Amino acid sequence: MKVVMVNCFDTYEDRIDLIHDFFIDKGHDVTVIQSDFRHFKKVKRTESKQNFIFIESKPYYKNMSVARMTSHYNYAKKAFQSVEDLRPDLLYVMVPPNSLAKFAAKYKRRHSNVKLIFDLIDLWPETMPVGKVEAFPPFCFWRAMRNSALKYAECVITECDLYREVLKKHLKGIKAETVYLAKREVNTNSHPVFNNDEIHLCYLGSINNIIDISKIKRFVKSINEVKPVTFHIIGDGESKDILINEIKSTGAIVEYYGKLYDPQKKQEIFDKCQFGLNIMKDNVCVGLTMKSIDYFQHGLPILNNIQADTTQMVDKYNIGINVTDENIEDVVAKVAKANMKELLVMKENIKKMFVSIFSLDAFNKKLQDILKEL
Repeated sequence: MKVVMVNCFDTYEDRIDLIHDFFIDKGHDVTVIQSDFRHFKKVKRTESKQNFIFIESKPYYKNMSVARMTSHYNYAKKAFQSVEDLRPDLLYVMVPPNSLAKFAAKYKRRHSNVKLIFDLIDLWPETMPVGKVEAFPPFCFWRAMRNSALKYAECVITECDLYREVLKKHLKGIKAETVYLAKREVNTNSHPVFNNDEIHLCYLGSINNIIDISKIKRFVKSINEVKPVTFHIIGDGESKDILINEIKSTGAIVEYYGKLYDPQKKQEIFDKCQFGLNIMKDNVCVGLTMKSIDYFQHGLPILNNIQADTTQMVDKYNIGINVTDENIEDVVAKVAKANMKELLVMKENIKKMFVSIFSLDAFNKKLQDILKEL
């Protein structure tokens, strides 16, 4: 079978690589079409990659801009010119950008024999902190570009159950499945070291406009009044300086490491910490974050306000504490009292949950089950 995967963002490339390898292992002919513009670094990609075709794309430098939307639309148009040449049996399309869904539906209408899978790794504009304006132009047209295309797919995959719930009206009568983000196993040496007289917290990932810095500050300030806090930051982003300065203003110590990709170095930082923070603005429509799976991969319990999937996992598996505006003081008390025994139980729970939900084996089994039914 000839499989063509279409993806825009290098930020989704971990998932793309897993799906690519799954199809290769099954003996299929696989081509990945992807933009040559690196979204996070805002630079052109220069290196090649086996089975990948990189499409030249116009750069953009602001995450919310007409230039970005134009770049995505033009990329989608060019990408499907390549799809026309390749003539796949199975077309696997990562969305967003929503323009990829539009062109995929157009391709399906012309080539009815192709099997089409949409993989919704994010929802635009729902996951953007734009408030009620998402119901008005241009956001409503942008959303409709995706929604009107869904009916052309043999299967719609979502990265969390929440997205299926949000889109249930548009998914009626369509096969829809959740396939969680997955991580390959990493070999690290873990030696947790806790000081009961101090609280160490970690923030991992992009430091952008959708994390709730004011809530994080309030939380850290309240804990620091009970026990001294050291706040470890791994990552970068446009709100980095704001986060650092706000945490310092609470009296907490900030340790900033920048971007770290070495699993062992991350493990050593996580081993100092009681919890990892998984906190975003309440109006962001997200059921699962990449950072939470990184925490889980390394066995770090989370302080979480992400709704739906992650809230349910925290409650079901006892892998952290859910935080709301109403229970912050109760959570502060629990964090301050957390002892080594309780944290080690959570860590063991995380290991078991990771294998059953987020491991490569779990990911491949889910994909295999979906493909059997196409």
